[in-house]
Amino acid sequence: MSEALADTRVVLVNGARQAGKSTLTRLATAGLPGTVIRLLDDPATLRAAQDDPTGFVDHDGLMVIDEIQLTPELLRPIKVVVDLDPTPGRFLLTGSSRILALRTLPDALPGRMEIIELWPFSQGEMSGDPDQFVDAAFRHGTRIDHTSEWRRKDYLERVVVGGFPEAVRRTPRRRAAFFDSYLTTLIERDVLEIANIERRGELLKLLSLLAGRAGQLLVPGTLASQSGIPRTTLVRYLELLGSVFLVKSVPAWSSNLTQRAVGTPKLAFVDTGVACHLIGQDAARLGEPGGAAGPMMENFVLMELARQLTWSTERGTLHHYRTKDGVEVDAVIETPDGRVIGIEVKAGATVRTEDLTGLRGLANALGERFVAGYVLYTGQQTLPFGDKIRAVPLDALWRLAPK
Repeated sequence: MSEALADTRVVLVNGARQAGKSTLTRLATAGLPGTVIRLLDDPATLRAAQDDPTGFVDHDGLMVIDEIQLTPELLRPIKVVVDLDPTPGRFLLTGSSRILALRTLPDALPGRMEIIELWPFSQGEMSGDPDQFVDAAFRHGTRIDHTSEWRRKDYLERVVVGGFPEAVRRTPRRRAAFFDSYLTTLIERDVLEIANIERRGELLKLLSLLAGRAGQLLVPGTLASQSGIPRTTLVRYLELLGSVFLVKSVPAWSSNLTQRAVGTPKLAFVDTGVACHLIGQDAARLGEPGGAAGPMMENFVLMELARQLTWSTERGTLHHYRTKDGVEVDAVIETPDGRVIGIEVKAGATVRTEDLTGLRGLANALGERFVAGYVLYTGQQTLPFGDKIRAVPLDALWRLAPK
């Protein structure tokens, strides 16, 4: 954030409600002389912004405006201010909805605003670990060697807690109350700031259905049939849920070398704690036969990777890979120069030969472009499975760092 303020006129910290945006901005601006803070959650401040947007943003130095989506009409006078004075670090904005999705958005400040997305806590942030698996994987390939004391139940506990600061610090019963309140606020307030929703019950019904399909292909036609919601309405709902940082679409990966790739994206919940709450499964229930340990663990890994890619030295994009024959790799990360790592996720402590099919197929197709393939599993040892493929304990995801 400090780097962005040093060379950009407007910086927007955008992310899920309760992810810590306000706290982060206060810490980042503490001690900066002349900083003005405006909290639009305060009714009087909100009225002042609505009544006189131009006067509201008139200031010297840095102005912090919290929850900018409540008064998007401020963006036009902000544009005028920074066009007249292009000094970096004029405005620091926060928002709980993707600003570009707002119905009343007057101007997106092209070329003047940098957007920083803030996610719920990563595992490394909660435990003080490096959180640099992506960099370690691209730098060291199959030279990675990690051991762990963690067992399957330890990972499942992390999955059901999720990463929201308020949820992390609560007991299981009080955590459930937080998730209930969080989802209600998200639907009753944040979604309504973006679009008019007449039948909110449909949206809540869809959320529960989506939680049961976390980690699976996102096929609107199938979801429409299962939910009874018209396809066009369902697509609109999916866009809204993405705009308030509740769900994320992981795009399919393809290459000229892999012509049979399926182009359908995969669904992931931004926070697995919310998803587990929606399907009503705690750690014990997830781990039972018929529990959702597999898809929730995959969702968990996908979102940890997505977080890391916002700060990793290696610039990469996150995808999944699946062929028309059903061969798949849960996560594929590709760098701009074409290097690729593949990641499979297994909720069990044993890796079988068939678990390696997707990674081996990808390695054969890509040749030298394929850096390494990893099976992240709940076992405790790193195990070699031939050239360029390793099974690695899942907590390597946040405990490894490049050396």
